[in-house]
Amino acid sequence: MNYRTKLDIIADILAVARRDAKRTQIMYQANLSYKVLVRYLNEVVASSLISFEHEQQCYRLTEKGKKFLVVYREYVKSNKGVEKRLDYVRKKKHDLEELCKSQKLDSLTIESA
Repeated sequence: MNYRTKLDIIADILAVARRDAKRTQIMYQANLSYKVLVRYLNEVVASSLISFEHEQQCYRLTEKGKKFLVVYREYVKSNKGVEKRLDYVRKKKHDLEELCKSQKLDSLTIESA
């Protein structure tokens, strides 16, 4: 199971707020519990990533929030490439370690030679 990071959750909230959303819409569309929603809403409003529009009683994405989403998408794309390369490197390291493992039969042959 993949858990979302803090940045993933913030990006989900901002993506919903891009369409001017009420608290309940954000909670359901970003797949958050009420408790988690309140904590993150306070944080993204305090960071000026979204603003609360009192007249419409909804949350709206700010310019700073739009910039966050652009940079977040670039980060996710780059991160996937890095993860793929890391997996490759880890596999090669594992292969090398397996080749270096001694086997009892090999060590007996070397000692008796």
